Amino acid sequence: MKEALLIARRDFQAYFNTAWGYVVIAVLLLIHGLLFNALAMESKAKYSADVLEEFFYLSSGFTMIAAIILTMRLFAEERSSGTMVLLDTAPVHALQVVLGKFLAGLSMILVLLALSVYMPALIFVNGKVSLGHICSGYLGLVLLGASVVAIGTWGSSLTRIQFVGGAISGVVTALFVLMWALGKVSDPPLDQLTSYLSLFDKHFQPFMQGRVNTQSIVFYLSLCFAFLMLAVRSLRGRRW
Repeated sequence: MKEALLIARRDFQAYFNTAWGYVVIAVLLLIHGLLFNALAMESKAKYSADVLEEFFYLSSGFTMIAAIILTMRLFAEERSSGTMVLLDTAPVHALQVVLGKFLAGLSMILVLLALSVYMPALIFVNGKVSLGHICSGYLGLVLLGASVVAIGTWGSSLTRIQFVGGAISGVVTALFVLMWALGKVSDPPLDQLTSYLSLFDKHFQPFMQGRVNTQSIVFYLSLCFAFLMLAVRSLRGRRW
């Protein structure tokens, strides 16, 4: 675990050694803030809980986009710059490398979410919402972000070109998001399976509405585990 944390710290610091990390977070927060102000905080009268629900709806999209953008460089940049050989020859297990990369990407998502807290706080100016609703929504965002970071880690492990890794991650994430649509046109019992695999509709909406769903927590953690194991397998295959 120590080696994984060292890799995570190195990669996390690498985001801020260049303008990459600052630019991604700043641009996403700017667009997010503008959309939140235009759509959720508009002059039309709304219940505070509805405004908060719309905030988490917008945040889910930006969290997934951020996870894809931030993870597409995890392994691809190492390969394109030639530094991947250092990890391949180091006495570090492939699982530790993948876990370290995953933790670095997840840390960036946590930074992004922490910086967005001011938006739901604005609701308290003219309204009142439950702190439990806010905590539940952010828990859902962390789990959703972790799942897409795991998908992005796997996507980046497949190629040396960053945009290709990002494209793979984006397509896979989109497929999981759109599973709800497939579930509506599928026959039983396939409809239940596709509905369960929906990354957003089935599992994030309870958190968005202020409800902590244990089944959804298990789903997100299982998705993280599955794609991290795929990334480990990909890394092992390339080593040999």
